[in-house]
Amino acid sequence: MAGPGRHDVSSHMVKWWKGYRHNDGQVTRHLSPFEQAAIVPWFRTFPKRAYDKFTDAAVYWGLTGIAVIGVTVLADEADAAEDRTHRY
Repeated sequence: MAGPGRHDVSSHMVKWWKGYRHNDGQVTRHLSPFEQAAIVPWFRTFPKRAYDKFTDAAVYWGLTGIAVIGVTVLADEADAAEDRTHRY
C-alpha cells in the first residue's frame, strides 16, 4: 500500500485520499457579506435598467419591425401577382 492513507475507503482510492489534509474546524470557504445579498441589488435596479434599455433600443426595434413587415407585405403581393400572371 502507499503509505499512511485512509483505510476506510476502497483499496483503489487509498492513494488518492493520502493527500487529503483533515481540518479541525477550520473554515476554508465562506460567503463574504457582499456575496450574501447578490441578487437583491439587481432587483432594486432592474426596473430602471430595463426602462433605459428599452428606450435606447426602441427606435431601432421599431424601424426594424416596420422594415420586416413592409418586406413581408411586398413579397406576398409580388407572389400573388406572379401567381395570377400564369392563369389561363
